[in-house]
Amino acid sequence: MSVKSLGMNKAIFLVSHLQICKLLLESDMYDRLLKKNMSTLENKVVLITGASKGIGAGIAKAMAQAGAKVVVNYLQDKKAADAIVEQIRDADGTALSIQADITHVQEVKRLFQELKNAFGRLDVLVNNAGVYKFEPLELVTASEFNRQFTQNVWGTLLPIQESLNYFDQQGGSIINISSVASVKATPMSVLYTASKSAVDGMTRSLSKELASKKIRVNSILPGPTQTAGNPIEGTDMEGYIVGQTPLGRIGQPQDTSGLAVFLASDEAFWITGQKIVASGGFD
Repeated sequence: MSVKSLGMNKAIFLVSHLQICKLLLESDMYDRLLKKNMSTLENKVVLITGASKGIGAGIAKAMAQAGAKVVVNYLQDKKAADAIVEQIRDADGTALSIQADITHVQEVKRLFQELKNAFGRLDVLVNNAGVYKFEPLELVTASEFNRQFTQNVWGTLLPIQESLNYFDQQGGSIINISSVASVKATPMSVLYTASKSAVDGMTRSLSKELASKKIRVNSILPGPTQTAGNPIEGTDMEGYIVGQTPLGRIGQPQDTSGLAVFLASDEAFWITGQKIVASGGFD
């Protein structure tokens, strides 16, 4: 085939592509496709722990944009949680905030009861709340060990345990926000790495145990992410992280939220027990 023929075929392809796009825009097909994307989670009830800021807040807004009714759990920052709820409602979404310490049994029970009072059931649980501290092994203390394992491990297990009383016979989705630290060797993070590795082990074990209840359990492992509580941009760490990230930038909360929406949706019905890294290649 001559170069001239190849050029002609390319031109025909481009014209055909433009004609298809024009037909889509002139018909109602585009609107239907857009509405389908925005209603991926229509009428599903989603609880996100630690959702007043950072990755949790990003997930809350993305879930609401996809049509879900969202419960924004927070520990202390009521103003920030209410701001997320207001943003969701301003975009015609449905949300409310509920304060609860997810490491305390009675507070977790109250959290889920308030969710039921508001929305009647649970479809998706996102365990996002967590803490971290990077320090050399010589400085690790029992109190810091207890703090990270209580929040990151027990604070994930306890909501899952209580959630079993609120999923209906259709089952649902549990999404544990872990960390790339559980698969990428990182110095000065022994406690955080160990606690998030425990979360991933929990994901694998519970995916088998809860499958008969039609409840899927997966972990998302974000890479280093720029948030108010984890300011990376402009620090000495930024150059190192960007240099180790093939996609060439620091992670943002929205880099995790789209994946969370997918795992929450019925389109992910065949996915369970997985550790999915969302790090731009920082792994």
